[in-house]
Amino acid sequence: MKILMVCLGNICRSPLAEGILARKAKDKGLDWVVDSAGTSGWHDGDPPDERSIEVARLHDLDISQQKSRKIRSTDFDEFDLIYVMDDQNLQDVLRYCHTDEERNRVAKIMDVLPESSRTNVPDPYYGQYGFELVYNMLDEACDKIIENAETIE
Repeated sequence: MKILMVCLGNICRSPLAEGILARKAKDKGLDWVVDSAGTSGWHDGDPPDERSIEVARLHDLDISQQKSRKIRSTDFDEFDLIYVMDDQNLQDVLRYCHTDEERNRVAKIMDVLPESSRTNVPDPYYGQYGFELVYNMLDEACDKIIENAETIE
């Protein structure tokens, strides 16, 4: 399974999602590839935001070596699933799709938790929402992604 996590700049939410899911998959012995990208190229080559690195570190997760990149059309050839963080990311990523099959592989990550009252992972960059809140939301969603995969296999 190859999964791509996508947010706006690929420095806050999607690096956390990548790190969380990659660790959970490894802990379960799943041979998954997990990566992340942004819908903008504003931070290409940059590491994750220091606050994302810190909240990950507080949960014994090192995401400091990740590098931001912009999503590209070839990602649809490489990845089985593409999870986005919010409605705007969804619209932006769907613009890259050429077929229904590609569109069907794109979903908002919080949609894996249909009982959740939150449908978007808030962008913590400007300080409106805490990085810990974002971490916890992504952690819960990644648990569900693993659980869903285990029921299929």
